[in-house]
Amino acid sequence: MPAVPNVPAGAPLQVILERAHRVPDLDHFPGVDEINTRLDALAAKHPDLVTRRRIGTSRLGDPITMYSIGDGPDQALMYAGVHPNEPIGFWTAIHLAEELCADPDLRASCRWNIIGCIDPDGTRLNEGWFDGPFNRVHYSAHFHRPAPAEQVEWSFPFQYKDAYFDRVMPETLALMRVIDELKPVVAVSLHNTELGGVYYYVTAELDGFVEELHAIAASFGLPLDLGEAETPAVRQLGPAVFEMISAQANYDYAEKLGVPTPDQSGDSSAAYAGRHGTISLVAELPYWTHPSADDQSETDASYGKLLDDAADELDGNLQAMNEIFEQARPYLSDDSQLVRGIAAFLPYLLRRPERDRRRAAEVDANRPATVAEAFGLPDTNRMYRLRFGGMLLRAIEGEIARGSASAALHPPARRMRALYSDWQDEAATLDAQLRTIPIKDLVGVQYAAALALLDAVRRRAD
Repeated sequence: MPAVPNVPAGAPLQVILERAHRVPDLDHFPGVDEINTRLDALAAKHPDLVTRRRIGTSRLGDPITMYSIGDGPDQALMYAGVHPNEPIGFWTAIHLAEELCADPDLRASCRWNIIGCIDPDGTRLNEGWFDGPFNRVHYSAHFHRPAPAEQVEWSFPFQYKDAYFDRVMPETLALMRVIDELKPVVAVSLHNTELGGVYYYVTAELDGFVEELHAIAASFGLPLDLGEAETPAVRQLGPAVFEMISAQANYDYAEKLGVPTPDQSGDSSAAYAGRHGTISLVAELPYWTHPSADDQSETDASYGKLLDDAADELDGNLQAMNEIFEQARPYLSDDSQLVRGIAAFLPYLLRRPERDRRRAAEVDANRPATVAEAFGLPDTNRMYRLRFGGMLLRAIEGEIARGSASAALHPPARRMRALYSDWQDEAATLDAQLRTIPIKDLVGVQYAAALALLDAVRRRAD
């Protein structure tokens, strides 16, 4: 394990890092069946340690199960698959369960309640890339992101000003019931990003915790993501550490800019758990990193101009996809998760360029952009067109593959294939600059961050 500055031998964080660096080599991401098989086998092997309980059923009929291990008295909650295109957490949940069964000291510290996959339906639509090859072209071609209202993370009840959301899915309801029952002291919602560096969200400021999160990433040799924040509505607690994203803050920010306020989804699991005093954490880990991710040196470009240019490029990408979707929409099946996702995301994303243009007018137009920002802004556009272009093409190709597609669907299919092929070729040119991070290191960071959160919350209580 690399030496980490300012972490004394024997300190709680050092012990946590030693545990985290014992994650074994991993060469793929587990799908729904493998997650269930591994956790069920653990429960069968350790019936005296593991309590297995079905907590719900997915919309397409998959059981959702929770595994509880440890002595307490505190309850902690960890759940994976809230965004089913983010599978690092599947291994993190499995590894925590295995370590709890193997280590009585870890078990004695808390009773962990682990949900290995809260959205089986969405996860199965991502399994095409879980075995690799792990490059952006293959990943995005098999990518699925549920519509905002169908994401477990963002489908909790929400009422604020003119916003109202109560279309709670069975998967979300299962998680709500568990949160209300356990009233956990900490909750870890397992997410990950795509490319760049490590960053975190937490619902409370905890003494020393920002520095500990930095040390965890450093111990695995991973850069922090010091570029553009995921959303400008969040408050920064430290470099690459933010207060948890909230639906209310996003609403207020959109209202302030004079753009349409969000109306397609609800609140987060962290906001719901907060009613019980739960402190929640999200550790965002990338599959790939780039030398520019944490480069804070200045460029010759102004930040305002970069925002404007990125907004124009994104607008062009989205308009092209939207034209194809509008042409194809009458011939696509309404019961497809992919179609529902595209139908929800395109109108939402089409608002973003105008939001960024208005934001560019507010910032210091002459401030030099950092290298991290100059890389991150156009790469966000690259991510959007690869992800959602891939989903749109999958939706169209899937309809054609059924064998009953109208002849009118073939022209937009040809146009989308050509457009997406160009985007894939452009993305492939960046591959040589990217480093694929070992899966075990990604799991190690999430695992260490979860244990460090529990320790930080207990320090505050003492």
